[in-house]
Amino acid sequence: MPIIINLDVMLAKRKMRSNELAEKIGITTANLSILKTGKAKAIRISTLETICEILECQPGDIMEYVKE
Repeated sequence: MPIIINLDVMLAKRKMRSNELAEKIGITTANLSILKTGKAKAIRISTLETICEILECQPGDIMEYVKE
């Protein structure tokens, strides 16, 4: 898949655990795991906005396009 999710990188930079982020976002850890592994088919803009707000980053810090 050409869209790479770098959420683990941002979590490590912010020294935050996945379950803490999931709680702050208001989603289950299972759904966050699906997003982190790149298996999600879509992400709500409001969810992306909340992630960026909590992690103090830009959407481009979390998602990356890599041509196959």
